[in-house]
Amino acid sequence: MFAKTKARLRRAKKTRMKIRQLEAIRLTVHRTAKHIYAQITTADGAKVFAAASTVEKELRHKLAKTGNITAATLIGEMIATKALAQGIKTVAFDRSGFVYHGRIKALAEAARGAGLEF
Repeated sequence: MFAKTKARLRRAKKTRMKIRQLEAIRLTVHRTAKHIYAQITTADGAKVFAAASTVEKELRHKLAKTGNITAATLIGEMIATKALAQGIKTVAFDRSGFVYHGRIKALAEAARGAGLEF
């Protein structure tokens, strides 16, 4: 495993342990070069309440590219509306060790703008 990946996973583990201690519902984000994924799960990750990603068919037709800030903003708004529909207003943001910058930041700010509290 590369050092960069190892460092990211170490940061992710630290965050997830803290969220598990707080027993908060978490918004987990994962990104690849082409796509971005978001899930709202229990603190231990056993149950998924809502999910949104750029892999979904309805979004692929709306977006020209799926690996950019525009797509991340759309996913942030979508996950927030799905969470609010389930009655979830407050979540802990789990960025999976990724730097809070670019697409991760855009997704978080869009989710906050749509009514989700971190």
